[in-house]
Amino acid sequence: MSVNRSLLIGGDEVPAAGGRTTEDLNPHTGHVLAEVAAASPADVTRAVDAADAAFPGWSTTAPTQRRRVLSRAADLLEERAADAAALMAGETGGTLGWSMFNVGLAATILREAAAATTLPVGEVLAGDNPDALSLAVRQPAGVVAAFAPWNAPLILGARAVAAPLATGNTVVVKASEEAPLTCALFIADVLRDAGLPPGVLNVLTNDPADAARTAETLIADPRVRRVNFTGSTKVGRRIGELAARHLTPAVLELGGKNSILVLDDADLEYAVDAVAFGAYLNSGQICMSADRVLVDRTLADEFAARLAEKAKALPGGDPTDPHTVIGPLINAQAARRVAGLVDDAAEAGARVLSGGGAPDGAHYPATVLAGVTPDMRIHTEEIFGPVCTVLPVDGEDEAVAVANDSPYGLTAGIVTRDVTRGLGVARRLRTGIAHVNDQSVDDDPTAPFGGVGDSGYGRFGGRAGVEAFTDLRWITLQQRPKQFPF
Repeated sequence: MSVNRSLLIGGDEVPAAGGRTTEDLNPHTGHVLAEVAAASPADVTRAVDAADAAFPGWSTTAPTQRRRVLSRAADLLEERAADAAALMAGETGGTLGWSMFNVGLAATILREAAAATTLPVGEVLAGDNPDALSLAVRQPAGVVAAFAPWNAPLILGARAVAAPLATGNTVVVKASEEAPLTCALFIADVLRDAGLPPGVLNVLTNDPADAARTAETLIADPRVRRVNFTGSTKVGRRIGELAARHLTPAVLELGGKNSILVLDDADLEYAVDAVAFGAYLNSGQICMSADRVLVDRTLADEFAARLAEKAKALPGGDPTDPHTVIGPLINAQAARRVAGLVDDAAEAGARVLSGGGAPDGAHYPATVLAGVTPDMRIHTEEIFGPVCTVLPVDGEDEAVAVANDSPYGLTAGIVTRDVTRGLGVARRLRTGIAHVNDQSVDDDPTAPFGGVGDSGYGRFGGRAGVEAFTDLRWITLQQRPKQFPF
């Protein structure tokens, strides 16, 4: 049985102009999970109106009150964990383990944002004028346009709004068309119940055909002073162009072609377990997922055989079954795209060691490829599915060169028994993130999270999140009258 949800504007649940709606589908069953409002440009303007009207009050609210709201929201999210996990499974096909991880990390993001509300907001500068007090002060930027994606909907939905709200901004969220309930409306419900005032957070849902127009209208509004986008590089490039046109600062966390480097001294069993986790968590639909495993040639054949055996044993199917590891992709089209990458590589000479074949609706098995060459699409394109490629390399220099031979630069893992050696390799990688003796998937709200190159720019987490959504101003207080030359 499907549910109906409206837009959230100014604290009220309101229908879209003209009463338009769009369907939200369950990727495992293909059935309609919900009917949600399909916003028009007029609705976008209404949402910005509400956020702009709420800004003066929220931006001057005591930091301790903002902290109270965000902390309470974290508690409520954990209390509603079972509901959140069920919703996420129905809307995105997330397995139970992945969904509960989303709940836990999203709650931590909210708590870290709460802690950031009382960080120092400026400093006294030494200055060159002994008669003036010179201050560098951070202030809320204004209305933030946030774009919440579907693949880690609770984590990335919370990240879309937490730091902006903590620093005194108001927010208009454009929800993903694939997960409007989990990535935006559920988070908004929790924050509202935690005491967030009306209009501080507004949610737009839209029909997929209207996505570009909705984004363009939102970013073009002169009252929007920050853009916060997480999603694909293709869409992120367009979002960045729109923001630049209006001189609006943006934080863009985009795609990745992430590598795990398995050095010649690696514990092979540990490396296989680490890679399987990094490649197949959430069916590989994470910006940090391991697409390429660069294995020292002396270990490559045995590593590939062991990884293939592990991949074959991973249970797939219904995401509501607690034993399922490989759930569906977000839709059948995504599964066909992934299958096409594998099929093209196999036709060009790559060896399918496990998985492969035709997708079953939105389902595709955990897949391992060997014999991949640079001329194959799968070598350079982000896979975003449960597939990884094993590439033999001759030593760590070649491993670093292959890892860096990509326009993306989000994250990487290095597996070695020598952490000092691993640190040296990590420093040579052109990625925003690198994990020594670990795989590529990790997140910590206290750390500066983000990539370089085609993986975007700007950082979330810790002090970086505060800086991203505030304006740094210089204010002086002249304590004694100045002497002017004329």
